[in-house]
Amino acid sequence: MVVSLSRRGEVEPFHAMDILAEANRLKATGVPVVSMAVGQPSDPAPAGVRQAAAAALRHGRIGYTDALGLADLRKAIAAHYGEHYGIDIAPSRIAVTTGSSAAFNLAFLAMFDPGDRVAIAAPGYPAYRNIMAALGIEIVEIELGSDAYMHAEHLKTAHCEKPLKGVLFASPANPTGAVIPAAELAALVKTAEELGIAVISDEIYHRLAYTAPDVTALAHGAGVTVINSFSKYYCMTGWRIGWMVLPEELVRPVERVAQSLYISPPELSQIAAIEAFKATEELETVKARYAWNRDLLMKRLPELGFALAAPMDGAFYAFCDVTRHTNDSMAFARKMLAEAHVAATPGRDFDPLQGHRTMRFSYAGSHDDMVEALARIERWLK
Repeated sequence: MVVSLSRRGEVEPFHAMDILAEANRLKATGVPVVSMAVGQPSDPAPAGVRQAAAAALRHGRIGYTDALGLADLRKAIAAHYGEHYGIDIAPSRIAVTTGSSAAFNLAFLAMFDPGDRVAIAAPGYPAYRNIMAALGIEIVEIELGSDAYMHAEHLKTAHCEKPLKGVLFASPANPTGAVIPAAELAALVKTAEELGIAVISDEIYHRLAYTAPDVTALAHGAGVTVINSFSKYYCMTGWRIGWMVLPEELVRPVERVAQSLYISPPELSQIAAIEAFKATEELETVKARYAWNRDLLMKRLPELGFALAAPMDGAFYAFCDVTRHTNDSMAFARKMLAEAHVAATPGRDFDPLQGHRTMRFSYAGSHDDMVEALARIERWLK
């Protein structure tokens, strides 16, 4: 039998998922692993979300919806922009997607052609790089170095070298947790607009900022595409439901691609997600625990020799320089998992050039788990 293999399948593996797989293998043998590897809330979806899903299942009819999603959910998302940001967004500009992952696929396919140059930050979320590589898009990785976030000067420099077609940034960012200050965000979007560079703003960690209020890139440019998700703040990772806010001219192209790739987002998740916006009190309690965990890691990680490589402004990650202990974060992560039974993510996922120097620790778990993980690491290092 002849198997044809495409070069598109030769993208870098997502090492966080490989670490998770090994952690799950150890757990299956009875080893009590504490995972700080994957950015997944340990809490279930809010009670109202689960109740809405249960009612929909009892009704029994779950099927296809419009490719852009249920009208009621699109209206609820639009209302959220008015309530949380004070911005009026027409529901017609919103596309509901099968998680933010599908939103990135749709954005890249609708906005860029093979060979187009798109800038992203390094360190940054590896799926950006991997999806674009599979689509033949030229990735321009902007090494942030000592800077915590991408800013307008980065964009000007990259564009001068060779024109960019697009830029993608996140605030709060994965893996760093850094938030782009409001004035810097405005300058970044304005600069992109002046240079004719399309903007995609990843805002899936909005509502998980600890030092400043959320500012959406939509406040600074009508041509911005925003991607968000119910996975993080709303604790709905496995429900695979996200959304996009699109410029009017992109709505129909995204809809056409979505019809063929996905048909529609899962209706059960859409029905349930409508209730997520009503669960703020419940979700703020979860966020308060993240803040408690954040305070613990900000203190303890540097004490253990893991210097913070970025400010922990948002999300639920600590991004650390591990060169006091190793110059091979991949091997270090595997050894820590095997011997201390604590899982964390090597920096290779986020920065192919400098990732051997860094690791990401997720603090989305319980406080007791965070205390136990740090105690295990301390004993192991000794």
